Amino acid sequence: MRRFLHLTNRHRAPSVNLALGVLLAFNAGAVNAGGFLLLQRYTSHMTGFASQIADGLALKHPSMTATAVGAIVSFAAGAALTAALVNFARRQGIRAVYALPLVLEAALLMSFGLMGSLALSSGSAHYFPPTVLLLSFIMGLQNAVGSKSSGGSIRTTHMTGNVTDLGMELGKLLYWNRSGGGARPVVSDKERLQRSGGLLLAFIAGGIAGATGFQSAGFIFVVPLAMALLLLAAMPLFGVKTRRLKRQPASIS
Repeated sequence: MRRFLHLTNRHRAPSVNLALGVLLAFNAGAVNAGGFLLLQRYTSHMTGFASQIADGLALKHPSMTATAVGAIVSFAAGAALTAALVNFARRQGIRAVYALPLVLEAALLMSFGLMGSLALSSGSAHYFPPTVLLLSFIMGLQNAVGSKSSGGSIRTTHMTGNVTDLGMELGKLLYWNRSGGGARPVVSDKERLQRSGGLLLAFIAGGIAGATGFQSAGFIFVVPLAMALLLLAAMPLFGVKTRRLKRQPASIS
C-alpha cells in the first residue's frame, strides 16, 4: 500500500520514477498493440505521423496529411493537459499530483474500448479517424506523466530514446580501458543502463500481453488496463483524503 502511495507522489526518487515508468511502459505497449489491431498503425509515437505529414504534402494527399496533423495535435494536447492537471494538483496541495492524469487516462481507455468494439462490429471506417485522435491524446497524456515525474529522463510511449541510451551504455560497458596514457577510464552508467533496458522490456511485454489479450478477448481487454491505472491513481488520492480528514479535528481544536 505504501509503495503505491509513493508512485504518484510529488516527492520523487529514482527508484519510484523507474517503478512508475515500467508500469506505464507496459500499459503503453499493450494499448499500442490494440491500436494496431484496429487501425493497422502504431499511435504511441509521433515520428511516423511527422513523416506522414511530409508524405501527404508531397503526394498531395489531403486526408493523409490531416490525419497525421490531427494525431500530433492530439498528442500535444494530451501532454498539455497533463501539465495543467499536475500544476492544478500542486496548487491544491494534493500529494498525489500525478494521479489525476492517470484517472483521466483510465476513463479514456474505456472510451477507446467502446469505439474499437463498435468499429469492428460495424465494419465502418468512420470510427478510424476519431480513434487515431483519441489514442494519440491518451499517449500524449501518459508520456507527459512519465516525463514530468522524472524530470524528462523517462519516456514510456516510445522507445527510440531508450534504445539509444541502452546502446550507448552497452558500448561504454564493453569498452576496453587500456592501462596507461593518463586518460580517464570509460565507465558505463549502470542506473541508466537498467532504466533504459527495463523500460524497453516492459514495453515489449505489454505489447505481447496486448496483442494476445485484444486478439483473444477483443476490446474488453481495455478493462483490466484501465482498472490497473485506476488502482494506481485512486489509492494515493484516497490515502491523501483520509489523512486530511484525520488532521482536520486537530486543526479545528
